[in-house]
Amino acid sequence: MLAYTYKSHGVFELMQKDKPQILDSKDAIVRITMSSICSSDIHIKHGFVSKAVPGITVGHEMVGVVEETGADVKNVKKGDRVTVNVETFCGECFFCKNGYVNNCTDKNGGWALGCRIDGGQAEYIRVPFANQGLNKIPDTVCDEQALFVGDILATGFWAARICEIKEDDTVLIIGAGPTGICTLLCVMLKNPKKIIVCEKDKTRRDFVEKHYPNVIVTEPENCIKTVNMESEHRGADVVLEVAGSEDTFKMAYLAARPNAVVTIVALYDKPMILPLPDMYGKNLTFKTGGVDGCDCDEILSLIEQGKIDTTPLITHKYSLQNIEKAYEIFEKRQENVIKIAIVNP
Repeated sequence: MLAYTYKSHGVFELMQKDKPQILDSKDAIVRITMSSICSSDIHIKHGFVSKAVPGITVGHEMVGVVEETGADVKNVKKGDRVTVNVETFCGECFFCKNGYVNNCTDKNGGWALGCRIDGGQAEYIRVPFANQGLNKIPDTVCDEQALFVGDILATGFWAARICEIKEDDTVLIIGAGPTGICTLLCVMLKNPKKIIVCEKDKTRRDFVEKHYPNVIVTEPENCIKTVNMESEHRGADVVLEVAGSEDTFKMAYLAARPNAVVTIVALYDKPMILPLPDMYGKNLTFKTGGVDGCDCDEILSLIEQGKIDTTPLITHKYSLQNIEKAYEIFEKRQENVIKIAIVNP
């Protein structure tokens, strides 16, 4: 089968590999019908993900059809259309039972697919712990609608859930890339009083203004001024940092009001430093970490009800055979790209 593979630092290659096989009774084999490229794939390419293993097939955003299941897989069967969770989790350890599936203690727990074991930018994938890692797509939901459920939409849903958003809050989202927009969609479900999105790229600001006209949009140089003008308590009640730069990290704690919640959604390529002496007395609560993607059934239900729609994010489509061109466009942010769907015949 064709599989896009992490060969070495800075090198991905489309190559032939053997079709995956069932290795454990809890495995399933899924035929990939659609996948996507994530900024985390770019991080792997350039060596920013230390756990990534050279030789693995990359890709952790995908949907497909169950081809085969192990004897202990009960939640899905051959022929089911499914989303694939970015995280692998056993469902039995302390962390899984408490909903912290990103911290599953199994050797393949957490973000494994497309990082430590073969992922989904391929024709087929083996999914460990398939009872937890696969979610059936409702018949009325198409692949495009479900494509981001297992990763960036689950990330946005998780971030909005842990932020403790109240209806009288002013919420600041820093970053309007794909994950930022998914976070925005999930924050909108909480019905806060005001939502402000800060984004430096004009094309992405225009995208937000076009699709979500009730959202206040600002650029970084005016962010603090806008937040102070639109909020009632010397800053945002909730801040979600989804951009991932040193400047946006700093902006997150500067824009927050005293006693606010700041949730770090972004993945950084170097350590960030909090100036704790300067922040003394501001009493901020920071929440950080990778997505705990255990809400996929609920997300699919919200999509089926028409309450979440991520299809506008798909600005480009390419076949798996042309994935290298898709990566070039995505990595260089050409042609006003937001997300690219990789379609398998």
